[in-house]
Amino acid sequence: MRTVANAIGQWIGRLGRIWVDGQLTEITRRPGTNTVFFVLRDPATDISLRVTAAKQLVDGMADQLTEGARVVVWGKPEFYLQRGTLQLHALEIRPVGVGELLARIERLKRLLAAEGLFAADRKRALPFLPRTIGLVCGRGSAAERDVLENAKRRWPAVQFRVEAVAVQGPYAVAEIVGAVQALDADKQIDVIVIARGGGSVEDLLPFSDETLLRAVSDCRTPVVSAIGHEPDSPLLDLVADARASTPTDAGKMIVPDVAEEQRRISLLRDRALRNVTVRIERAQDELRALRMRPVLATPERDVERRAIEIADAVARARRSLTASLDRATDDVTHLLARVRTLSPAATLERGYAIVQDAEGQVLRSAVQVSPGDAIGVRLAVGRLAAKVTLTEPPA
Repeated sequence: MRTVANAIGQWIGRLGRIWVDGQLTEITRRPGTNTVFFVLRDPATDISLRVTAAKQLVDGMADQLTEGARVVVWGKPEFYLQRGTLQLHALEIRPVGVGELLARIERLKRLLAAEGLFAADRKRALPFLPRTIGLVCGRGSAAERDVLENAKRRWPAVQFRVEAVAVQGPYAVAEIVGAVQALDADKQIDVIVIARGGGSVEDLLPFSDETLLRAVSDCRTPVVSAIGHEPDSPLLDLVADARASTPTDAGKMIVPDVAEEQRRISLLRDRALRNVTVRIERAQDELRALRMRPVLATPERDVERRAIEIADAVARARRSLTASLDRATDDVTHLLARVRTLSPAATLERGYAIVQDAEGQVLRSAVQVSPGDAIGVRLAVGRLAAKVTLTEPPA
């Protein structure tokens, strides 16, 4: 173990003097000593390093070295074998000014924008009526009161889960990230609000911290940023799914106004009633118009008209059939008259006779028979049997 500790100490001893950036915490002045002890903490990773500095160095800038102040320390790292601890002996301490802070924030802003963390297409819509709202804010802060009072005034039944955290100072980032992750893991939480009142650039610095911004971007739950006042614009406003200008505005944004919703429902109900009434009246007018049509007012009239049309059609058919029969009768009569006119019987009735031989053949010439042959004579009425006594040939 000692060998390992010696190797670590030798390696650290070769580092020389270095610059370290962090936040001041746990500043301790021990009476009777010329050394001031404090802890330099990285707010993004929560890594801490103990620092010693000369009392004269710290007293010379006592008004600037306060709890939570951001500083850059130039010093020599030292490793103590007996305790196995690492500390930094400060030779120079420089407070990080507002200009430097703003420059760092601007560089981080460009980096996160290039990664797409500010893109509009990744913003999630806030639920219309969340079941439970997660609120991350300072302990007993005005921001908590503003969010709760304004939300309950709009929707009295709204439910909150409040996570009280440090909203400035060296422990703010770690506590806020932990609270956000805990609320995001709760399936009953439908929206998360991160709220804090106004403050200086240094006070609002945790809300532009890269660790917090990436934690918010990884949330499955929509996040609302309600930091400071209208002019304040930490980077959390750009990463969050929605930005409220103040905590009061956040209370109005996350829940609907019950009175306004009731008024809207009443207007929609009245509009629906008017639409239904108009449709019913229109349908009644259509039914009334249908009932006034002759076919429905006096349906028997149409039947009577149809009966008259049928009777006329039957009469026309009868007349047509009678005319056809009469024409056919006349035709038959004429044909019968012609037949009778052309009939041999008609010739016989005029005094002519038909002479036939014994075999019934009609005789057309006297040479067809000889004297003594039997012949038959057919008259208009009856027949005669005769015998040829004389034949005279044609002249």
